[in-house]
Amino acid sequence: MKRIIIGIILLCGVAFASCGSSVVQKAEYSSGITSSAGSETVTAPVSTTSTVSTSTTTAAATTTEAVTTTVTGEPPADLVLVCQPSVEVYTTVSAADFITDTNAELIAPDTIIDTAETGAKTMKLELIKDGVKFEKEISYSVTDTQAPVILNSGWEPYVKKGEAFDPGRIVGYVDNYDRAPVLTYTGEVNTAENGSYPITATVTDSSGNSTSFDLTVLVLDEIPTPEDNNARVTLGDFKAAHPYENVRFGIDVSAWQTNVDYNAAKADGVEFVIMRMGYCYSELVKDEYYDRNMEEATKAGLDVGVYFYCTDNTEEKVREHAKWMIDQLGGRKLAFPIAFDWEEFGRFQRYGMNSHDLNELFEVFCDEVGKAGYTAMLYSSRNFLLNFWTNRGGHPVWLAHYVDETNYEGDYVIWQGSAYGRVAGIDGDVDLNIQYMDRPLS
Repeated sequence: MKRIIIGIILLCGVAFASCGSSVVQKAEYSSGITSSAGSETVTAPVSTTSTVSTSTTTAAATTTEAVTTTVTGEPPADLVLVCQPSVEVYTTVSAADFITDTNAELIAPDTIIDTAETGAKTMKLELIKDGVKFEKEISYSVTDTQAPVILNSGWEPYVKKGEAFDPGRIVGYVDNYDRAPVLTYTGEVNTAENGSYPITATVTDSSGNSTSFDLTVLVLDEIPTPEDNNARVTLGDFKAAHPYENVRFGIDVSAWQTNVDYNAAKADGVEFVIMRMGYCYSELVKDEYYDRNMEEATKAGLDVGVYFYCTDNTEEKVREHAKWMIDQLGGRKLAFPIAFDWEEFGRFQRYGMNSHDLNELFEVFCDEVGKAGYTAMLYSSRNFLLNFWTNRGGHPVWLAHYVDETNYEGDYVIWQGSAYGRVAGIDGDVDLNIQYMDRPLS
């Protein structure tokens, strides 16, 4: 590096500042000294004046030279740098938001702070002050302060007489961070005798956060079959009950509906159909009526969409199944985003995930179908949209809420308002849906 000597010596203070405090150390250096390996230079122009003489005139000419300021990587003595002492796990925090007070300028203020795991963390930030760029390492902690969430507080709290009692078989829970929160209970359940046994269950995560709830366990000779007392509703009555503007009505089907007569369904008022393409528990299975449903619904002139019933808990499987769906579609155009349907919340803890994991898997699904030019939407009930899903990508939502009028206040493009619809051309129950035409599908 060429040295430039202009007769000016710069004295600079160098400081080490821990986050939230100042520790001062003094050092001196000259701008005329070449920086050592690994240092940086900042070049600033200065003006000098020289006199040029001729036999007839004398003129003053201005030239510009460069002064090279060596960056030592040490913070200045008067640096103020105060940051948040802790950050919640998985939150998205920029360096600009993380630093609460400084008299220097962040070079990359949009840098995202690492919050992927709990514990003590360090991070190097690049700053500039008084024309000098330097690097400062800061320390902070990532914490988990959120308690586990109860997904199933004992919908069917039955135990067969004589069998061992395992509370994990009748409740479901999840933590935002811990993939294996611990379930305990107080109270006695005597499975040798029929009866009602009140207990208090507690779920505790690895950070010590806990949630408790009460339930009554029923010990019975036989586990009862759930009763079906739900009223059935025709599509005509469903439409009359929801006389909204700028909507249309449709159904979603699977092998449960067997051989649908789509011409009859269309004549009855069905305008679109979303069909199950497949599902996966221990293995991937194509819905046995998918091909027929797609062919016949299309022939009847109905708009079509597809969904996949998913139980995946790894990125590898989600991408594999998304690619499988793309292969099945073979380039077919759809009227709706591909729906991601994950419903195994009753004993969610079996899947070894936290809530962040599954939310990220949905984003993986969206990414994979997007590679083929499709978009995705999230299917879920009001309960889990409120208590589980974050939908950080802002994808369209297909809401399931079986009430006369939904009070869900989030965004949604389709409302599945009944699971007990009756439509011409279909034997038995079918889900009834309302699409809001003024709400974007992408």
